Amino acid sequence: MGTALLVLRFILMWVLFSDCVYCRRPALVNVGVLFGHDSVIGRTAKVAMEAAVADINADPRILNGTRLNLIMKDTSCNVFLGSVEAFRVLEKEVVAIIGPQSSGVAHLISMIANGVQVPLVSFVATDPTLSALQFPFFVRTTQSDSYQMAAMADLIDYYGWREVIAIFVDDDYGRNGISTLDDELAKKMTKIYKLALPTGASVSRITELLSNSKFIGPRVYVVHVNPDSGLTVLSLAQELEMMTSGYVWLATDWLSTTLDSLPLINQTSLRNFQGVVGLRQHTPPSLQKKAFVSRWRDLHQKGLVSYGLNTYGLYAYDTVWAVAQSIDGYLNEYQNITFSFNKNLHGNKATKLQLENIKTFDGGTLLLRKLLQMNFSGLTGSVRFDSDRNLIGGGYDIINIAQIAIHTIGYWSNYSGLSVVTPETLNRKPHSSSHLDQKLNSVTWPGKKAEKPRGWVIADIERPLRIGVPYRASFVEFATEKHGTKDFEGFCIDVFFAARKLVAYDIPFMFMPFGDGQSNPNYDELVRMVATGVLDAAVGDIAIVTNRTKIADFTQPYAATGLVIVAPINNRKSSAWVFLKPFTVEMWCVTATFFVLIGVVIWILEHRINDDFRGPPRRQLITVFLFSFSTLFKTNQEDTISALGRMVMVVWLFLLMVITSSYTASLTSILTIQQLSSPITGLDSLITSRWPIGYQVGSFAPSYLTDNFNIPQSRLVSLGSPEEYEEALRLGPGNGGVAAIIDELPYVELFLSKQTDFGIVGQMFTKNGWGFAFQRDSPLAVDMSTAILELSENGELQKIHDKWFCKMGCGIERRPQSDTNQLHLSSFWALYLLSGVVTLGALLVFLVRMVRQFVRYKRKQRDLSSVSSESANTHCSQVIYNFFDFIDEKEEAIKKMLKQRDNPAPQES
Repeated sequence: MGTALLVLRFILMWVLFSDCVYCRRPALVNVGVLFGHDSVIGRTAKVAMEAAVADINADPRILNGTRLNLIMKDTSCNVFLGSVEAFRVLEKEVVAIIGPQSSGVAHLISMIANGVQVPLVSFVATDPTLSALQFPFFVRTTQSDSYQMAAMADLIDYYGWREVIAIFVDDDYGRNGISTLDDELAKKMTKIYKLALPTGASVSRITELLSNSKFIGPRVYVVHVNPDSGLTVLSLAQELEMMTSGYVWLATDWLSTTLDSLPLINQTSLRNFQGVVGLRQHTPPSLQKKAFVSRWRDLHQKGLVSYGLNTYGLYAYDTVWAVAQSIDGYLNEYQNITFSFNKNLHGNKATKLQLENIKTFDGGTLLLRKLLQMNFSGLTGSVRFDSDRNLIGGGYDIINIAQIAIHTIGYWSNYSGLSVVTPETLNRKPHSSSHLDQKLNSVTWPGKKAEKPRGWVIADIERPLRIGVPYRASFVEFATEKHGTKDFEGFCIDVFFAARKLVAYDIPFMFMPFGDGQSNPNYDELVRMVATGVLDAAVGDIAIVTNRTKIADFTQPYAATGLVIVAPINNRKSSAWVFLKPFTVEMWCVTATFFVLIGVVIWILEHRINDDFRGPPRRQLITVFLFSFSTLFKTNQEDTISALGRMVMVVWLFLLMVITSSYTASLTSILTIQQLSSPITGLDSLITSRWPIGYQVGSFAPSYLTDNFNIPQSRLVSLGSPEEYEEALRLGPGNGGVAAIIDELPYVELFLSKQTDFGIVGQMFTKNGWGFAFQRDSPLAVDMSTAILELSENGELQKIHDKWFCKMGCGIERRPQSDTNQLHLSSFWALYLLSGVVTLGALLVFLVRMVRQFVRYKRKQRDLSSVSSESANTHCSQVIYNFFDFIDEKEEAIKKMLKQRDNPAPQES
């Protein structure tokens, strides 16, 4: 009996306990919602969240009978009102807060959420900095601007623009979003100009900002503002004629949000925004989404809503579901929701807010954990969170407003980049295709242009390009101002004009002289003025050196240059072969050839009649080679007998007389010319000599010498003109002059073209070039570089060089003084021609005579042989052999033989 009572009591207690536990599951769960009710996003989000609550409470599979209740408060996107409303919803014992809409409000409420340890879930706040560890209770159920700005940077890079202007609202949302875009563009070597608009900027302020932006240069605008004020910016740009051909307008997802929210697409508005390219958060197609869109359409037809459905409305719907499912998971595990007084608020004596009476949810951390574990398919696609408490992004649609409609021209995702294929399709393909084939469909740009705009305007008629030109006092052949005019001329100026013609667009510009024309200007200061924006560019003989490239951009070099040393030339160098210097190699070769030629011809002419040219073959060969050489020294013992030989000798001796006298004079000049003593042989000897060194005023040479070789400034002497160069070099280091001058090669070549006593010693010890200077990241520098390369390839650059520096001959190489005393073949070619003609003429006359004699001889021989048995037919080779035998015979013997055959002896009877 006692045991039965104990069992009955146990059963009763278990039933009561179970019933008590079951009763702990609340009938109602409150969730606070903070957003701007009267806003583009807020109006849509409110209806979407109400629809989500209705669906949740009607679904028995979730919350198991517990009703979800949303407590909505209007923050008006104001930080102060947002904080007040946050405490008011906390008074209602909420387990989580959805919102806020503004990123600025989200920063403050995230701090409150941290204090009360309540999850703060936002479907609108896209500020990337909200993902910081500073806000552990902030969860983002929309895509962060870190994704959006990566998409925008890829879009800009895809079209090749290297400078953009960002117009943004100056709050946390605008500043931090554009800062992220700046970081992304920096990776792609693209520059961004930031123009901030104050919150609630007036029309006049926006107009002023847009007008001033025209003078920056880029024509690619990225607009990152709130949906409620964005169309005003574009409308004012339209009024200012800034949405015409040549401009590019890119908008973040505020534009698609605004346009999608319009009740009926206003065709007039779209016509004003033709050519704008924007982003829209990508939501993949699904049956759920299709059903909800149809449901929204029904609400619109019934007059329950008067605006369209944007993507933030879809994210708001999914956010409520995510919070509801996390609460359901929490209740399934812990069965209870309890609240307690927050010790951080206890003791606060606030009068109306009654902060000490606020009870906060005890399971906020556990609910946050459940929320971050969510993984379900909603209207926007897969709802999952990464380690930074951000919704894992699904990508963006790239839209283009054209032909009074919104067209999708492609997609972007962080794993595939830009593509005409949807992200979910690419996600099913192998990952190897990522970022390899970036592609978008054709775009209609402002002005109804299909061709991609250049994206920048370096100058216009109202503000032409300000180009600084050095107003030189010396070496004016390179660049200087025409006296009495505002025009400039010179080699560098002609190169600029020629390159400008090859650039595909017009460049309004004006030359601005830099310097007073009395002395050469400082080129480092000229480049510095370009870098600081005082000038837009600099054209002239500007050397491309390290310290200048650090502050400005330069074109491709149009002239090769480098530092060289100019010094008096020292010709007195002992050499065993100095006797060869009076003649050039060509002169020696031709002269030697004529010596041999004259010897051979004289031998031929004299061999038949002169016993001095006869004898054994060895003697004759020696005679041939020594005869003409012996005439040079008048030691020849062989005399010429024939008239032809004497004629050849007369011309040859005249030629020898001219050559020998010229050789003697040249050799005497080489051996006895007055020398300017200078032991400088190169850079090393110049540095160690400790003698003064000259340099051109305005050159980079002094800083280069002091920085790289530690040459003291006291050794450096500034010189302003070629005349000062000559005077300082002639005076020398001992008489107030300099031992050498260090200057760039083009100046030195021009100086030496008019001087004969100086030359380049050693090797060029720097290698650089001249280029035109532009401000950092100026796209004109790239286009001008391309034009200069084209000038070099088609030969036009060389023609410009020849025009200025080859009026009296080009390619002058600075040789030692002895080189200028060498005798060239060009000075004697007429004498050699005369001697050659006479010699060959005499040889030809001799051969004609010999042929005639040989024919006569052979005819007589044939008459005599007619009675003999010898054949009259002979081979050609035999004839030639006989001819040479005939020539080899002495003249007297031949004549005697012919005479005997003309008068044969009488025959005996």
